[in-house]
Amino acid sequence: MSTLQLEGYSLHYEEGGQGIPVLLLHGLGSSGVDWELVAPRLSKGWRVIAPDARGHGRSDKPAGAYGVPLFARDIAGLCDALALGPVHVVGLSMGGMMGFQLAVDRPDLVRSLVIVNSGPELVARTLRRKFDFATRLLLLRLLGPKALANVLAPRLFPKPEQEGLRRRAIATFGANDPDAYLRATRGLLGFSVMSRLKDITCPVLVLHSERDYTPQSAKQAYVDLLPSARLQVLADSGHAAPLDQPGPLTDAVEAFLREVDGASPGSRHAG
Repeated sequence: MSTLQLEGYSLHYEEGGQGIPVLLLHGLGSSGVDWELVAPRLSKGWRVIAPDARGHGRSDKPAGAYGVPLFARDIAGLCDALALGPVHVVGLSMGGMMGFQLAVDRPDLVRSLVIVNSGPELVARTLRRKFDFATRLLLLRLLGPKALANVLAPRLFPKPEQEGLRRRAIATFGANDPDAYLRATRGLLGFSVMSRLKDITCPVLVLHSERDYTPQSAKQAYVDLLPSARLQVLADSGHAAPLDQPGPLTDAVEAFLREVDGASPGSRHAG
């Protein structure tokens, strides 16, 4: 467990392994524990860093408006302070948005991108999406994170045998600071770097779960706009792929990182 002082607040991160650095960025209302089933394998070949975004997990929850550009700036500060760059960035959901923002704002820091069930914008373009966003914000404001957790957990893990994962999700989301969680949620709405995708020249792998909230076609549409990107499907998986399909997800990430690095993990134990 490590902490870094950034702009007057403490950023928590977990670290393991050695070699070329890999940043694991978590989803909204969670923390670096999103990657607890993935990080041990990746750390056998890479230096793995899993931070908790501001307002999340064990990081501080400073006052003020949150948003993807701010979260990405924090991650850039972490990379600069630890002299990490360029890094492989792997982001789930909100973490994928942070990865996109980092790639357009600080391309010098990003060696490659792996985007898991996410995209370069979160804009309500349909009545259904507007309703979904409004409902989520209303639940948060009126009932708090614990009530929202009870709604989200069955959607994330619908199978009877996933009861343990449902309980885990309820505990994780329910433990959020209500004010910080609300500010983080508001800060995602309206996010977009769609017009800047042409500027992302690093290799990009987009992982789509079969049961994700957004369809494969939506992800393929933005993949086609990226200069060097491809899409891969994770079978029998929902939005929280690092938890419900950690093995296949890690297989996909490892293969991609090896391809980008041009060497096997065992040869990358650089200082």
